[in-house]
Amino acid sequence: MSEDNTDTERFVEEHERQINDLLQDVEDPAQTSDDDGFSMQLGGLELGRRDFMKAGAAAGVASAAGALAGCQTALPDSATPNDSGDGGSQGSSSGHGHLVAPGEKDEYYGFWSGGHSGEIRIIGIPSMRELQRIPVFNTEAARGYGYDDQTTEMLENEGGGYTWGDNHHPNLSETDGEYDGEYLYVNDKANGRIARVNLKYFETDAIVDVPNVQSVHGCTVLSPDTKYILGNGEFRTPLPNDGRDVNDPDKYTALFSAVDPESMETVWQVKVDGNLDIVDTGKEGRWAIASCYNSEEAVEIQGMTHDDRDYAKVFDIPAIEEAVDAGEYEEINGVPVVDGTRDSDLNEGDDPLVRYVSTPKSPHCVEVGPDGKYAFIAGKLSPTVTMLDLDKIGEVDDPSDAVAGRPKVGLGPLHTTFDGNGHAYTSLFIDSQVAKWDIEEAANAELGSSDPVIEKQDVHYNPGHIQALEAMTTDPDGEWLVSLNKLSKDRFLPVGPIHPDNDQLIHIGDGEKEMELVADHPAYPEPHDCIFAHKDKIDPATTWDREDYEGEKPFVTEEDSGVERIDEETVHVKASSKRSEYGMFDFTVKEGDEVRLTMTNVEGVRDIIHGVAIPEHDVNLAIAPQDTREVTFTADDPGVYWIYCTYFCSALHLEMRSRMIVEPRD
Repeated sequence: MSEDNTDTERFVEEHERQINDLLQDVEDPAQTSDDDGFSMQLGGLELGRRDFMKAGAAAGVASAAGALAGCQTALPDSATPNDSGDGGSQGSSSGHGHLVAPGEKDEYYGFWSGGHSGEIRIIGIPSMRELQRIPVFNTEAARGYGYDDQTTEMLENEGGGYTWGDNHHPNLSETDGEYDGEYLYVNDKANGRIARVNLKYFETDAIVDVPNVQSVHGCTVLSPDTKYILGNGEFRTPLPNDGRDVNDPDKYTALFSAVDPESMETVWQVKVDGNLDIVDTGKEGRWAIASCYNSEEAVEIQGMTHDDRDYAKVFDIPAIEEAVDAGEYEEINGVPVVDGTRDSDLNEGDDPLVRYVSTPKSPHCVEVGPDGKYAFIAGKLSPTVTMLDLDKIGEVDDPSDAVAGRPKVGLGPLHTTFDGNGHAYTSLFIDSQVAKWDIEEAANAELGSSDPVIEKQDVHYNPGHIQALEAMTTDPDGEWLVSLNKLSKDRFLPVGPIHPDNDQLIHIGDGEKEMELVADHPAYPEPHDCIFAHKDKIDPATTWDREDYEGEKPFVTEEDSGVERIDEETVHVKASSKRSEYGMFDFTVKEGDEVRLTMTNVEGVRDIIHGVAIPEHDVNLAIAPQDTREVTFTADDPGVYWIYCTYFCSALHLEMRSRMIVEPRD
């Protein structure tokens, strides 16, 4: 056996032992086994959990890759991986209307977080066609984002000056619990930021670098009216993190932050025990519920996963506001920080700021159902989902008494979504499945019962987030569900060692029929989550409204085009652009001048974008109709520098030029 294969098997066995040590029966943690009675039917094979995990983790080994290549349980026995079972190709489902014909439009907008790319991706549902990308925490040449003065200022100053971001959880603004189409908010797990995307123009217009935190993982709006953007600071650090207590993890803390959605300023923070993870809110504006892990407050994996219980945290938003108004906080780096730890005086008595709910084990997610009755907290290292009754949480003395159900759904539950017809759908990372289960039956069943589970759908492979249409609103649409799978393995043409993710479209109908996998779609790593809105709720502009930037930037007509010298070493160049010429065929500045270039696209026709590129000066603007963009640079060296349009705007696109002439200073 080759050394590479030996190492692979060793790594797989080590990982398998680690997972076996962590997976415990939540009702009796002392009872463990190597197999837990788990089995899967995969393309005619019956694999125990141990064998399946080994095969999945060792997909690079020829024997394992061959074994997994037949895993197509979502398809009929007679179908091939490229056959939908009805004679169509993979990704087609004529019975469900998945295909959207040329010239026709999708019914839903899907907003995907771009993960490591730092962007938001717009994908139509049900076609799964990518429509556009919105740069958020990344520069983007095609849109000129991070190259003009406004977006450069936002990224470098307001946004902290980081060179990349890892966005995770997109959220749409709400009014009365429904999406209002105004804004999208998304967090940066890597650098502790939250950004706002203006959905009139599908452009990022604000970024806040949240003080006192290194990572914002969970992010949500406070329903029903987007009073706050709430962010979970995941990593525990000293507070303030200025060199004190660096070797004393007992003094580290995690922070729960509230950001004003209009000003995009951090309003207050709450420090808590353990690591914060995902967050969602009730529908009434009072409760925010966060999943948490590492109640042990360790700094390495063995310690973080030692206990069989962690604590979900339920934040009482009005109570926190009252504490801030009463001055019961410590101001750190300009932000009021309220003490919400278990030993805090503010958590004594009948109305604590933060309720700590014992939950198994290393819970990863929390999602609140459409009616706001239950918060669903998946165990990750427990096969269960804990249902927390939000009507009772404020009434019971012991928060654990508000637990309304705990169905056993499968191995590695991560995220739960809803169809609006009484069903929940939970992704099972280890099982590589989506479990569909009955919510009320789970509330009436014994804790740990698997009876509420209706069916399971195999996905490929290792799903993280799943989302059904408008599942985070008070009135989900059902019909479609997307499983965002972390691994694709054998599903697509090989493209080297870094593989695409696999976003799979699943038809769920009205919840009364069986789930059906209808499409695979490769995704550039690593989309983390998505959210959907019906097309009637989003009303983007097709050209800019100049009134939206009046007083901030000029609207430069052809007649206004010209060069204004401000002082000996500063000039302001203003020009228009249209098909197929700029407002000036050339302009002259002097060596060493600071040049502010203001350019307006005077076109009134949608979809006619004009670019402005001066490559030697790193200038690259993309200007939509009726918009103005500005960039400031230094003309360092004498010479002739051609300016050209980067968007193919007309038959004379190649001839659309201007010259910047830089004369020697002496």
